[in-house]
Amino acid sequence: MTTIITILIAFVALEHFYFLVLEMFLWTKTKGIKTFGLKSKEFAEETKVLAANQGLYNGFLSAGLIWSLVIKDLNVSMFFLSCVIIAGIYGAYSTKKIKLFYVQAIPTIFALILIFI
Repeated sequence: MTTIITILIAFVALEHFYFLVLEMFLWTKTKGIKTFGLKSKEFAEETKVLAANQGLYNGFLSAGLIWSLVIKDLNVSMFFLSCVIIAGIYGAYSTKKIKLFYVQAIPTIFALILIFI
């Protein structure tokens, strides 16, 4: 693994760990409400279980990417990067927020492209 690929994979892993924190622990706080553009604190309270579940999945993506760096296996990296790209595409499509695609999928696409070249 080259240094730049390692840095990009680590960045995506840290990004998803941050999403875990936002969704599992900060969803009903001002930071979570503002970050996700939630309608109200009440809405955040009503949906916090769903957000925590979503955060857990982001944690699994982060853990998989970190694991791929520890074992230095590009195949494992490619699998988890592909999962992140699919999540970014679906997230942007389902929420109608293109910013989600840029934040989640673009760095991941760069990492995957660098692995292939």
